[in-house]
Amino acid sequence: MIGSKRRSRSTINVWPGYVDALSALLMLIIFMLLIYVVSQLYLSQTLSDRDSELQRLNSRLQEISRMLGLEQDQTQALEQAMSTLQQDYGETLAQNRQLSETLADERETRLEFQYNAEAQEMRVETLQESVAQTETELEQEQLLTDSQRAIILQLSNQISALQNQLSRITAALRLQQEITAEKDAELKEVGRRLNTLLAERVNELERYQSEFFGRLRQILEGNENIRIVGDRFLLPSELLFASGSASLGESGRRELDKLARVLLDVVTKIPDDIDWILRIDGHTDRIPINTPEFPSNWELSTARAVSVVRYLASRGVPERRMAAAGFGEFFPVATGNTPQALQRNRRIEVKLTDR
Repeated sequence: MIGSKRRSRSTINVWPGYVDALSALLMLIIFMLLIYVVSQLYLSQTLSDRDSELQRLNSRLQEISRMLGLEQDQTQALEQAMSTLQQDYGETLAQNRQLSETLADERETRLEFQYNAEAQEMRVETLQESVAQTETELEQEQLLTDSQRAIILQLSNQISALQNQLSRITAALRLQQEITAEKDAELKEVGRRLNTLLAERVNELERYQSEFFGRLRQILEGNENIRIVGDRFLLPSELLFASGSASLGESGRRELDKLARVLLDVVTKIPDDIDWILRIDGHTDRIPINTPEFPSNWELSTARAVSVVRYLASRGVPERRMAAAGFGEFFPVATGNTPQALQRNRRIEVKLTDR
């Protein structure tokens, strides 16, 4: 009995200790679980942030690759522009009459080309800065993969290739500038020669004009109605046409026969490379006309000039060397409404000039 009581007391005293130990162990397990859950949440958040940063960096790399592709397209366009410049320059050597216009085009293209080259260089520098910044960010994250490192290396190689290409373009541009400077000198020399030749031709034509008017003056000096004003012969319309008519009269034909003989004798001496022309201008007075055949003075003055041209052509004057024009009453040589003023304004003017 006494032994049983002792064993019972011993048992009762042990259980509270077991309970305390189990409670402490349970609390420790719960605490460890909480620490594990919190650490997993923190680790998951950290990994999510790193994944987002990697996606942003990958997007940045793709944008850089796209920009490099655009730069390559622009470089090809620059090469095509350079090829076009060289082709244009070759063609201008055979086109002396278009030297000025072609040179202006080449200068404009050269400036545009130089501007594009400078813009290309600025883009490459910007691209280099972007790549350097990207490399720094990736190194700070310490999560670069082998494929990403290969992309960075490829970008660096492409930038080096662009720099080499820009160097070649710059050298070609300098060469083109030297060629253009030489061609400028050639153009100035050609222009000087053309001006000299033109001056010689003008002086030569003036010599034939003087001979033509001198001989006409001798032949027509007995007719006081025929006047010389500057480099023009003025024939009164009454000498050639009846009032309100564009048909040549007999006296008018005789005067035009004299003009045709002198002209045919002089033009045989004019070289073929002088581009001369005989202008026949019709003028009327300020009195209006309104007939079925001539509704206004324009029609009358033009018809009279054409009649003179046709008659001279019938006497052998080359048709391609003559021009007829009607000015109506709008270019008078005398003012007022007196009969003398009106008579002076009704006239046919003859001028030997260049085309």
